[in-house]
Amino acid sequence: MVRPPLTQLEHERGERLGMLLRDARGLRSMAEIAATPAFFTVAALAAALGLSLEEIARACAEPDEALSA
Repeated sequence: MVRPPLTQLEHERGERLGMLLRDARGLRSMAEIAATPAFFTVAALAAALGLSLEEIARACAEPDEALSA
């Protein structure tokens, strides 16, 4: 599925949102405030991208765990 290009209004709205989030983040790094997605969010993303949950688990495993799988 191809996403249609953003309108000028959507682009400006995104810029304002980005500015608001950067200002609110202050001096904290993005890693400090990053949210961990819920399982169902990950599952929905996997389905939309044509990935299995097993593929995702394998890709996210610690190196030692991935070798034993």
